[in-house]
Amino acid sequence: MSAPRPEWMARVLDAVGEELPEAFSTFAPPVDPDRRSAVLMLFAPSADGGSDVVLTARSRDLRAHPGQVSFPGGRVDPTDAGPVEAALRETEEEVGVDPASVDVVGEMPALFLTPSGNAVTPVLGWWPTPGEVRVVDPAEVERVERVPLADLLDPGRRFTVSHPSGYSGPGFEAGGLFVWGFTALLLGAVFDLAGLSEPWDKKVTRPIPEHVLSDWARSRN
Repeated sequence: MSAPRPEWMARVLDAVGEELPEAFSTFAPPVDPDRRSAVLMLFAPSADGGSDVVLTARSRDLRAHPGQVSFPGGRVDPTDAGPVEAALRETEEEVGVDPASVDVVGEMPALFLTPSGNAVTPVLGWWPTPGEVRVVDPAEVERVERVPLADLLDPGRRFTVSHPSGYSGPGFEAGGLFVWGFTALLLGAVFDLAGLSEPWDKKVTRPIPEHVLSDWARSRN
């Protein structure tokens, strides 16, 4: 199955170029961050005529963000030409997607993750002829799913996450995954920029599941 790139993907880049959303201005990186990374927001046509997005659950043995839902990606190496090449390379290494099969839409502004001193560039991609996704490197990825956009856009699956540290932010529950933090922030921003978001009740608050909190706490020790 090969499908043309959805029109909303171009709208995202046009919109972010015209007016930087609050998330990108709030988390703008410093001039010289300690680390630079890239993630691939890889969307694909699904068998039911809709679209889905590739999400991973990070290995629980990682020191940074163990067990957390994320986009495939990682550090920009000196041998990479830039964030796009890094995101494609890491996605192949983690979940087996051939870089040549990805239609790269473009880069979005980098976001800064303060705890790790990491400036992360989101790369927007379309997978016109999707294939299998699988865990290639269990040391990095515990699980990979193609999650339907219809589920992520369902107002009943969106909520505000509350964290014992005092943090609150957007959250999703779809594909058997609890999505919060950086990944949820970025998904919400892209949906808003694309004009896909449906009204949802931000007063609905959910705590982070205990097993996710345990992974988070262990990474701080």
